[in-house]
Amino acid sequence: MNVAETARLTIRRLTLADAAFIYELVNQPSWLRFIGDKGVNNLQDAQTYIQSILDVYTKYGFGLYRVEKNSSGEAIGICGLVKRESLQDFDIGFALLSQHEGNGYAFESASALLRLAKNTFKLSRIAAICTPDNHSSIKLIEKLEFHLEPSILLDSNQKPLKFFTITFNR
Repeated sequence: MNVAETARLTIRRLTLADAAFIYELVNQPSWLRFIGDKGVNNLQDAQTYIQSILDVYTKYGFGLYRVEKNSSGEAIGICGLVKRESLQDFDIGFALLSQHEGNGYAFESASALLRLAKNTFKLSRIAAICTPDNHSSIKLIEKLEFHLEPSILLDSNQKPLKFFTITFNR
């Protein structure tokens, strides 16, 4: 099910058929470095990971989405909203396959997601978190006009994370 379309991209719900794409995405060096190991070691693990995303759709009506090129239907990344128990707000998440980075796709898909968050999902505030050394994500978050807040710890085993928010005027 498509949830948004931009000039170059379609944003749609993930399905279990996206397992090979998810397996590739979550095992990229950049994902493992900045997001962490999700324990997706084979296609069955990828389907289990996707099922957890499908469960979020059921619970909240939205979640992480597949981002694909309009021209080819090729999956290039994910973008969406995540609900963490340790955060009051939903936070935006995004990741692209490395061969598609640097083309403005993350900004394009995240901008579309923020419009959905405000206009369709009726959220008043979104958070964004990332490691302090994830300079490309920080640059994107700032370009999206999020505002830097004090650093946070999501759990006691982690180092402080950069924490940003954006509030929508109603």
